Amino acid sequence: MKNMNDYDRESDHGLRSTIRDIQGRLRAYLTRWPASLSLRSKLIIPYVLLTLILASVGVFIVTRLVSSSIQERFNNQLAEVSRVAADSLVRQEDDHLEVLRILAFMDGVPQSYLSSNVARLNEIFAAFALNNEIEAISAVDVAGKELITVTYDPESQETKSFSGSIYANITPVQNVLQGVEDDRGDKFSGLIETNAGKFMITAAPVRSAEGDLVGAVWAGTRLDTLIVDMKLQALADLMLLDREGHLIATTFGELEMGSDGFTFDPALFEQQGSTSVFSEIETQGREYAVLYSPFRLRDQPTGYLGVALPTDYIISTLATSRNSFTAIFTIGTLSVVLVGYLLAQHISRPILQLRSISQAVAGGDLEQYSGVDRHDEIGELANAFDIMTLRLRERTQEAARLYEEAVERNKELAEINARLQAAQAQLIQSEKLGAVGQLTAGIVHDIKNPLAVIKGLAEEAAEAPDLDEFTIEALRTIRESATRANTIVTDLLKFARQSTPLIHRRDLRDTIQAVFRLTEYLMRKGHVTLHEELPGQPVMATYDAQQIEQVLINLVTNAIQAMPDGGNLFVNLEHQEDDVRISVRDEGIGIPEENLGRIFDPFYTTKPEGEGTGLGLSVSYGIISQHGGKIEVESEVGQGTTFTIKLPAAEDSEVLQTEEDVTHFSS
Repeated sequence: MKNMNDYDRESDHGLRSTIRDIQGRLRAYLTRWPASLSLRSKLIIPYVLLTLILASVGVFIVTRLVSSSIQERFNNQLAEVSRVAADSLVRQEDDHLEVLRILAFMDGVPQSYLSSNVARLNEIFAAFALNNEIEAISAVDVAGKELITVTYDPESQETKSFSGSIYANITPVQNVLQGVEDDRGDKFSGLIETNAGKFMITAAPVRSAEGDLVGAVWAGTRLDTLIVDMKLQALADLMLLDREGHLIATTFGELEMGSDGFTFDPALFEQQGSTSVFSEIETQGREYAVLYSPFRLRDQPTGYLGVALPTDYIISTLATSRNSFTAIFTIGTLSVVLVGYLLAQHISRPILQLRSISQAVAGGDLEQYSGVDRHDEIGELANAFDIMTLRLRERTQEAARLYEEAVERNKELAEINARLQAAQAQLIQSEKLGAVGQLTAGIVHDIKNPLAVIKGLAEEAAEAPDLDEFTIEALRTIRESATRANTIVTDLLKFARQSTPLIHRRDLRDTIQAVFRLTEYLMRKGHVTLHEELPGQPVMATYDAQQIEQVLINLVTNAIQAMPDGGNLFVNLEHQEDDVRISVRDEGIGIPEENLGRIFDPFYTTKPEGEGTGLGLSVSYGIISQHGGKIEVESEVGQGTTFTIKLPAAEDSEVLQTEEDVTHFSS
């Protein structure tokens, strides 16, 4: 017959086997990540990270594609504008040719050249210019002398006449008078400057009835008028430059040309090996992209044409596109993350439920049932768990029944077993008490006792007679070091156990005034003059007054210590849109730039040894963070340091909290 120990061993063995089986199944779901992370974190974190990476890459790629497309369209638009402007020049040249064909063969014109009848030419040219709105018509004799020039003003619709200029040096006229012909014929075009302004002209020969050359006639359009008409057709700002690259006309206005004119280097065409050159200019407070290309009149190189479009179109379009795609990807990312979170919850919830139940079973509660009704692997795991729990419960009940039988049949064995259980329980309890006592004794022995012994022995030894100066100094150093070690431990405990702030809605001015009262003696002793700038009206914020006082006292004390020879201390309080700001500025020695990033680290201090533990700013930083605020520092060596505290401002609608209605904030 089995005794009670056999039944207990079978029951314990069955329980341990069941727990190991369940834990083995759960372990398959809880691997591949650090043990410190929960199952939800292991499921959600990689999913979220991958989603964010893909979203960021997507936004980047799409934005680059859109920007490239917009830039390409912009460049194509510049090229099209340049073509339209060049076509305008060609059309204007054709209009000049049409005028010259009529004038050269008009009845009375050759005869007036031969007889130098200026009055008749003036009559013909004035009527023709007025009726056809031609801005300039000029007759030049074979000697290169101007017979008559008639100009037309479209605004006043009046004509003017003048004569006497020598046009032998004007290339189109010179070519006509010399009888030069090219592939396009005996007519020539160019840009000239006359007493009436700058013109684009086309010159043609005038022949007598016998075919002899009697002079030249040219028709012209003012460049200012021409370039304005070109702008209306091209819908862009334009620049006309001569063959040396000097600006001769522009739609930007005379002031934009400058006293020396705008200069463009034609050598850029050869350097870039292209028939067009892109450039950028800034004028009228805007930036423009300019496309320069050469233009020809009558197939002869004449100058350069620059078309300009503002680039703020590209910037605004890119910003709009980037914002739109960012919003789309953000919404998509949040949706995917939400779906992933729901899926993770759907997977992790039953597994965590099984974990809790298995821990209860391991604690001895066999009346457990998972209640998971799913048709997947998790459901199979829950079903196996329920079966194992049922069998374990049946085995335990059978063991209890056999135990009762064994008790009835063998009272002596039961009595021995009871004593054994009592001894075992006592042993376990003793081990627990011993472990707790050992841990407590270790802490007291390792920290407090050594410090107390060191300090006590140092004080006792210092009272002994006949000690030399070296020994006395050494004992004093030992005592002070032990005291400092105890202070460091105390500060460390304060740092590790920062209390939860008790938040009230208060006027910050009252707290700052309290700090002034508490530090008045230190400022007077350190010859520091306080300059306070506090508003006349209340500045309300929700905060723990005691903790904020601790932070401000620490900052004021540091400022006083930073000015060993005295100085001015400036404390300012101001209310901004969403927060209130307290600034503490001194005129002290300052903090080197390389140390600014470390001043909030625990145990870091720039004070002389023995004057600080390096925890003051760390504690202050933690307090401000718990209040949902920020603490910032600016410093310049030899000029001083400014600490700025930013705290959330209290809403006007907030109700003042009572002692029983306090909001707790945690970091």
